[in-house]
Amino acid sequence: MSRETRDALRDEGAIDLFREAADLDPDLLVTDFADPSVAETLGRTEVLITHWGCPQLTEQVLAAMPRLRAVVHAAGSVKHHVTAAVWERGIAVSSAAAANALPVAEYTLAAILLTGKRILESARAYRERHAAYPLLPYFAGHGNYRRVVGIVGASRTGRRVIELLQPYDFTVLVHDPYLDDAGAALLGARLVGLDELTRLSQVVSIHAPQLPDTHHMFDARRLALLSDGATLINTARGSLVDTDALITHLTSGRIHAVLDVTAPELLPPESPLFKLPNVLLTPHIAGSLGGELGRMADSAAAEITRYARGMPFAHSVEPQDLTRTA
Repeated sequence: MSRETRDALRDEGAIDLFREAADLDPDLLVTDFADPSVAETLGRTEVLITHWGCPQLTEQVLAAMPRLRAVVHAAGSVKHHVTAAVWERGIAVSSAAAANALPVAEYTLAAILLTGKRILESARAYRERHAAYPLLPYFAGHGNYRRVVGIVGASRTGRRVIELLQPYDFTVLVHDPYLDDAGAALLGARLVGLDELTRLSQVVSIHAPQLPDTHHMFDARRLALLSDGATLINTARGSLVDTDALITHLTSGRIHAVLDVTAPELLPPESPLFKLPNVLLTPHIAGSLGGELGRMADSAAAEITRYARGMPFAHSVEPQDLTRTA
């Protein structure tokens, strides 16, 4: 993992969890598998604990780790570092993606509730007027009662969001090509096509994986299906939305957006998204941060304990999973 990630884990006490589960040197950090100073240790390593910033586990890298039997990723997606060579060697892989899904779902729930009350606009109006204004006319059409929320992707995060929405008076729609009507009903949602979801929902929240088929799934045509005043929330990947087309719709003032991810990930300073009053833009913070790293560490430590006891991983990742997940 990166040094910054290791230091954050140490600050939150997560390293201690790993030490309880395994014979681990908390001061040993590998940021480059080619570093000769770690060659001897890697040669006898049975389990790798990985996190953000882990270099790729290529065939050449794995050749120097003949005893490696498992990769326990204390974060979400393993696509950045787990290569085909890992699967070919029969190395078991686990991920804390389920643990990371909860803070993303919590962020999404907060965004849905706050956008329903039009918090950005009302706070700005209050700040500018320094005085009372007529609430009922101003808030006409706002509010969360019987609002239609569309969830794009019944992923770990998408399912968590649907679960968190249950206590509220929302109508929840879901779109996922791998979900059927019965499965959607069990989640507490109604399965619809993506275009229908986009047309009917006052809030559309994206939780689909980044795949060739999902690139620009919200292009100019589909964004035009959003009803006037609708809000688009993206906590998945920036590439799922055509940024230029989205800016066009947002600049018109027709729709609103809550964006935790964008394409490019780091927007140019002149991007209109920084200044548009109908956009809440955050720097990819929906996932685990601060104390939330401990939840992922708990998950990883539990997986290491299961491995040590000869038990299968509770959150194993299989190669076929990566064709449909983040």
